[in-house]
Amino acid sequence: MKHAQTAENEFHLPRLERQPFEPRALKSIVLSSITVAAAITACIPLFSVLIMLLYRGGKRLSLEVFYQLPPTAFETGGGFGNAIVGTLFMVGIAALISVPFGILAAIFLAELGPDSKVAITARFCAKIMTGLPSILAGVFAYAAVVVVFKTYSAWAGGIALSLLMIPVVLLTAEEAIKMVPRAMKEAAVGIGCTPAQAMVKVILPVALPGIITGVVLAVARAAGETAPLLFTALFSDYWLKAQEPTASLAVLIYNYSGMPFENQIELAWAASLVLVLMVFLLNIISRTLGGRKKI
Repeated sequence: MKHAQTAENEFHLPRLERQPFEPRALKSIVLSSITVAAAITACIPLFSVLIMLLYRGGKRLSLEVFYQLPPTAFETGGGFGNAIVGTLFMVGIAALISVPFGILAAIFLAELGPDSKVAITARFCAKIMTGLPSILAGVFAYAAVVVVFKTYSAWAGGIALSLLMIPVVLLTAEEAIKMVPRAMKEAAVGIGCTPAQAMVKVILPVALPGIITGVVLAVARAAGETAPLLFTALFSDYWLKAQEPTASLAVLIYNYSGMPFENQIELAWAASLVLVLMVFLLNIISRTLGGRKKI
């Protein structure tokens, strides 16, 4: 027993305790405090806007605003049901255009010709387009669609939004396809799959969560755009007619926020809350789908 106690005393190591006033520990505390303070400061504007939206928009939010048309009398009543329908329709058109083209282009960039001059040029252009001012997409769609067909329409708005969605879908889908393990691709070819079968039955299913995440993020971006729709879809006080000017939530907020009537301002706040909730829901869906399957 004495021998054991003697050995324990001989090999006893000093306890390692953090001393708060040591230079390294003090530096760590200071930098951590600065980081936390910066994070809190950055969140203040976000939460203040959300609180204001919930307070101002929640007061006017009711079932009526979801199915009624904009008010004919400026002082009372009305809703923005047509703007919700118009937003969903134009974003749907944009998705139908951008998703197939974006995924097909991503397959070429990731697998078929990743180092070709066409792929390098396309990848460079896609990265440039992610920073393209949205108003330029509206100007292009105005010149290519509105001027040609001589009318503002939901189709023109959908085409303008698709220009903003395509680079997001393309780049995220390319990265998702590249993340598929090479061993899975080689195994598919090794058991007799053609390149097309390997792509359809192995690569795309494995990369699907990442692709869907990119699609949902692109849709969320398109849903909140205003400038392209001012040039292409304009606005309407009536229900959806695809070949005529079409209402959208973003343009309704833009128009009503500058009105001198309290009723319109309240509708703008309520529409802002609905739009933020839609985008928030889409972001939650993208995070859920992106984290569901790890490669």
